[in-house]
Amino acid sequence: MQTANDWKTQAKQLIRAEMKRRSLSYADLASRMQGIGVTANERTLANKIAAGGFSAAFFLQCMEAIGVKALHLNAE
Repeated sequence: MQTANDWKTQAKQLIRAEMKRRSLSYADLASRMQGIGVTANERTLANKIAAGGFSAAFFLQCMEAIGVKALHLNAE
């Protein structure tokens, strides 16, 4: 059974993996977030993602800004 920290780790790893697939920096993500109406600078995004304690809404905003259309979760 996964702990809350395990879920946080998985969420931040998903964001980072999708950014890496597209060679996006946090500055790129901040710019794309502005494009969908979310104001955040690269430092704020980096800290929020590193902490992993963000809302589902923030996660979905990141996925939209990154351009993710489908997400495959690892099922064990």
